[in-house]
Amino acid sequence: MEEKVIICKELTKKFGDFIAVDKISFEVNKGEIFGFLGANGAGKTTAMRMLCGLSFPSSGEASVAGFNVYRQQQYIKRNIGYMSQKFSLYEDLTILENIRFFGGVYGVPAKEIKRRSNSLVEKLGLQSEAKKKVGDLPLGWKQKLAFSVAIFHQPKIVFLDEPTGGVDPVTRRQFWDMIYEAAASGITIFVTTHYMDEAEYCNRITVMVDGKIEALDTPQNLKKQFAVKSIDDVFYQLARGAKRSAD
Repeated sequence: MEEKVIICKELTKKFGDFIAVDKISFEVNKGEIFGFLGANGAGKTTAMRMLCGLSFPSSGEASVAGFNVYRQQQYIKRNIGYMSQKFSLYEDLTILENIRFFGGVYGVPAKEIKRRSNSLVEKLGLQSEAKKKVGDLPLGWKQKLAFSVAIFHQPKIVFLDEPTGGVDPVTRRQFWDMIYEAAASGITIFVTTHYMDEAEYCNRITVMVDGKIEALDTPQNLKKQFAVKSIDDVFYQLARGAKRSAD
């Protein structure tokens, strides 16, 4: 039986009379690459904030890495990684300083930080750049470094919020190779993206529309279900009736 690292049951978030996330239910398995799709205003960001322990739900149940989203948010934060489109790196710090800083934030022991830092720099092929400021790196390298930092503490789950925005297709493909490698090591990947071709790389995807989950399955099964050739077409069929326009 596969280990469930995220379990949601009718998870809901209200802001006054507005229901941002409306009774969503799903489960995510250990090591799975789980795509979380939706147009602007669908509720994905709000849902992700609840799962990351940054916002309390209004109702429903959820656990992340075995911890309750109402009572154990601090434990959730220790067991997840997070990367946004803006990469969350400090541009005025060097590559090594960024790695060591985030290692400390995530509670990695000092000796382990030093060992893993050297290993990571070597793995990324950045030995000669290690003392260069992150702000001087090309966008693709910033992206790869940000992902590596997000999983530096070996979390159970990493949340990726539109991580490939603004980079070229070749770099996006290389980034997904890193995602596959992390998933193969047992890290669960929870990713939002506006690139529908990337949704094809996921083990399963869910499509949110106006706060509700309207579809959840493998990319292949969804294409069969909707009798289309691409996830882009699936998304269009589901999202074209959306009423919201901002998340």
